[in-house]
Amino acid sequence: MVSMFIFGHMLQPKKTYTLQEAIKKLEHYCAYQERCHKEVRQKLITMHMIPEAIDTVIVHLLQHNFLNEERFAKTFVRGKFRIKKWGRRRLSLELKKKDISKVNINEAFKEISETEYIEVFNDLAEKKASTLNGNTHKNKKKLIDYLLYRGWESHLVYDKANELFS
Repeated sequence: MVSMFIFGHMLQPKKTYTLQEAIKKLEHYCAYQERCHKEVRQKLITMHMIPEAIDTVIVHLLQHNFLNEERFAKTFVRGKFRIKKWGRRRLSLELKKKDISKVNINEAFKEISETEYIEVFNDLAEKKASTLNGNTHKNKKKLIDYLLYRGWESHLVYDKANELFS
């Protein structure tokens, strides 16, 4: 292993992986937590793998069920909805950023029942409204901004804001 000095800093040579090492590392990476294809591809790029090796590893992970976009989307939606209280618009946007297909996004939304969705929305809106003092126009705007940022549909947000601040 040869180290080089550039501008007074010692540079370590980049770690290289064999195909088998990369597969083992990525199996562990995917087993630890659900991952999407984009995250796995990015991880392999940071490991300095060549495009052919990246494709080989991804095919292996798909064949052995370490990688599954539908399962990832469902887990993502359940988690972000229940923990962060995100609405469908935000969930959809975040999944699109991860290059998840519309089909898988729609499948994932089936994980949330409509009654649970509305119940969580109402609880979140009422809880936030109770932290805002008074009945002012400014507080109504704060509530609306808060709920829209979390990705709740605008018709739900405006109806609830009018109900709570009228």
